[in-house]
Amino acid sequence: MRVLGIDPGLTRCGVGVVDVTPDRRATLVAVTVIRTDAAMPLERRLLAVGRGIEALMDEHSPDAVAIERVFAQHNVRTVMGVAQISGVALHAAAARGLTVGLHTPSEVKAAITGYGSADKRQVQNMVARVLGLADIPKPADAADALAIAICHAWRTPIGSASQSTGTLTAAQQAWRAAEKATGASSAPRRLTR
Repeated sequence: MRVLGIDPGLTRCGVGVVDVTPDRRATLVAVTVIRTDAAMPLERRLLAVGRGIEALMDEHSPDAVAIERVFAQHNVRTVMGVAQISGVALHAAAARGLTVGLHTPSEVKAAITGYGSADKRQVQNMVARVLGLADIPKPADAADALAIAICHAWRTPIGSASQSTGTLTAAQQAWRAAEKATGASSAPRRLTR
C-alpha cells in the first residue's frame, strides 16, 4: 500500500509518501514541503499548494491519502489556513478517486509512538526509526506528513477486508486497544467524484 500523507499548512505544507507491506513495514518513497510566501494573495497560495499536491499524487500514484484532521486552536488564522489546504487536498484526492483518511494529531501520535500525548520530538524519532532513516526528516512538517501516512497505513487493512489481520506492532496494538476502549471508529472514508 502506498500512502501520501499531508500535514496541511498555508505557509508550509508537508507531504510524505510511504510504501507499507502487508507485514506493516514502512519504506520512505518521497518527502517534501510545499511552501508559499505569506505576502501572496490567498487564492494564489491555495493554487500553488494545490498544484504541488496534485503533482505529487500524479508522480507517486498513491493508493490512499491521509490528512491531519483540523482541530480547534486558539489561533483562528492558523485553523483557517489548515482547513483551506485540507479542502484543496480533499479535492485533489476525490478527483483521482482516492481513499482518504483524516487523522487527529493524537491519533497519529498514538499510532506512531503508542502514546497519544507524545511530544513532537518523540514522534519524529519514531518516524526515523520506523523508516530506517539515519536522520529525522526536516523540517518538522516533513516528519509530520510521514507520521500521518504511516498512521493511516497501519490503521488500514492491506490486502484484506479485515483490519484485524496481519501482524501488529506494539504501537498498533496500543492504538487498537485505546480505540476499542473509547468505541472510536477508524474506518477510512472513500471520496468519490
